[in-house]
Amino acid sequence: MRRHPLLSYLCVICVLLQVSLAHALAGDDEVLLARAAYDKKNNFALTDSLSRLKELQHPLAPYAEYWWMLSNLDDATPETVNEFLNRNTHIPFADRLRGEWLKKLGKQQNWALFQEVYPQYQLQDPAVACYAAEANALANDAKAFEAARVLWMQAKEQPGNCNQLFDKMQNANVLTDEDLVARFRLALSENRVTLAKGIANRHRAIDATFLKQIDTVNANPQKAITKKTVSVKTPFGKELYLYALNQIAKTGSTQALNAYKFVQPLLNAEQKSYFYGRLAILAAQRHEPEAYQWFRLAEHTQLNRDQLDWFARSTLRQSNWPQLLEVIALMPDDQAEEPNWRYWKGRALKAQNQMLEANGLFAMLSTERHYYGWLAQEELEASMRAQPMEYVPTDADVEAFAKSEAIQRAEALQRLEMRWEAKLEWAAATDNLTDEQLIAAAEYAARQKWYDLAVITADKTKAVHNFNLRYPTPYRDLMQPASNDQALDEAWVYGIIRQESRFMHYAKSGVGAAGLMQVMPATAKWVAGKVGWSNYHHGMLHDLDTNISLGTYYMRYTSDLFNGQETMATAAYNAGPSRAKKWMADVPLEGAIYAETIPFSETRNYVKKVMANAHIYTQRLGLNNIPLKKRLGVIPAKINVDSASISTLNE
Repeated sequence: MRRHPLLSYLCVICVLLQVSLAHALAGDDEVLLARAAYDKKNNFALTDSLSRLKELQHPLAPYAEYWWMLSNLDDATPETVNEFLNRNTHIPFADRLRGEWLKKLGKQQNWALFQEVYPQYQLQDPAVACYAAEANALANDAKAFEAARVLWMQAKEQPGNCNQLFDKMQNANVLTDEDLVARFRLALSENRVTLAKGIANRHRAIDATFLKQIDTVNANPQKAITKKTVSVKTPFGKELYLYALNQIAKTGSTQALNAYKFVQPLLNAEQKSYFYGRLAILAAQRHEPEAYQWFRLAEHTQLNRDQLDWFARSTLRQSNWPQLLEVIALMPDDQAEEPNWRYWKGRALKAQNQMLEANGLFAMLSTERHYYGWLAQEELEASMRAQPMEYVPTDADVEAFAKSEAIQRAEALQRLEMRWEAKLEWAAATDNLTDEQLIAAAEYAARQKWYDLAVITADKTKAVHNFNLRYPTPYRDLMQPASNDQALDEAWVYGIIRQESRFMHYAKSGVGAAGLMQVMPATAKWVAGKVGWSNYHHGMLHDLDTNISLGTYYMRYTSDLFNGQETMATAAYNAGPSRAKKWMADVPLEGAIYAETIPFSETRNYVKKVMANAHIYTQRLGLNNIPLKKRLGVIPAKINVDSASISTLNE
């Protein structure tokens, strides 16, 4: 029987693909050996692995060569480094190697070559930036130092080589005593005591006694205030008192105000205002109604963006719409134009019957595809409608994207569970793509079951969208029965998972939460005990079925604690039930206001994103439509929740 020519062709293609895959897989072990050799500084083994990977033409051979270059950078000639960078210019690690080379050149004070290489550097590394400022100073002197002031005014420790730059800036009188005091305050505001001591030590009048006083104040700020143990011979002393007041204010506003009376006569108008600004933001985060007045008393100091946000939230928490408009007017233009403040400005205008202005804001915002866009749609009384799949990529579009060398490397890196490097390759491959190309890339990622990359990529589109890719529904054969078993809204479950793990079952957080639903080990053990799983062990957390069962049980638990109030239950899932209760008000509170005034930025953003996710998943899953504002609901008054029933589990 004669074989059809097309069939013969396909067979040949299949054989070639199998050979190619086998070749790649054969080299995978060598990649891991190369990585291990690099980590162990075994240059002989690394050279051996690199040679074999080049022979195999493995897509990750450039990575082995990159590790070899890092290991041998001290001995590499400029010609060798340049040749490598030119040959690998489109691979993400190229600029990381360039940064390491620049640090080497800066350390050697090879400024001529440094100046040649630096314009090609794209990443942000303060060590490189400090060397660049030194190099520029050779040509521009104080002008270059002035441009480097931004490197000084940081609340965190800068790399060691930056101290050389700061010494030169101070010797050139570019860093003044006022600059030292300003950064001293900044460091203390972030509790970076060691950094603050280093900054103070740059001042000619600071001695070892004062440096010890910093430690004393840090250990017992209340005693330092009441005993007035800090010397105020230099401006640093008063700043240290402000630090002590700030530390006391973290405990309580009343204690801080009482302590303030002891040192108030020592402070000037700006310092008094600074105290009130710090007191106000801490009070606002505790939802104290006096916060607004304390912000008003901070009139002689510059409020930062975070303080202005909480100034506004303090008025929002009280539903004081005229005051909210006043505060938004104080914000820099770019801050006032953020979606949250455009939405709440519209709400404030609407509350005062300024409907023309309010609807103008809502109309613009309603075209944007996010939480505030959906809320703005509802303010316009726009009916909730299914999001159209404006663009569906063709197979040819997807295949064209998949052919790039960057994606071949990303595939290999994913296969070897080198996911950080894979994401860097993906980011480079999807940079500067059109909306249509981004959707094709997202479709490719979805086909590979790289759901996190699919979601992230589809989320980047501006005008053309595909909501099936933005809001995928994998594992529904597990999700639907688990949701039904716990009598949960399946859209809410999907909303949680999209935010927690982007549907990647191997996900693990820095605090130990694991799996699809990012369940904490202690929570998993507690749930397993509740449901009678006597054979449960920690290794089961990454099993899909087990993780979903544990996560949905805990969602049911948090939902029951708050009588089915999803906004509070979502906050509890992220930050723990006791905190979710603590953030309630003494009166019923609109769910959107509760979410906006959550003190933890991580939880605040988490709640808004989960609820927006659930809003869209209602449509994606064909469930009954629920307006987002209704889903957010009304948070009952604090007295209506039984404190004894709320566990501190997972906090």
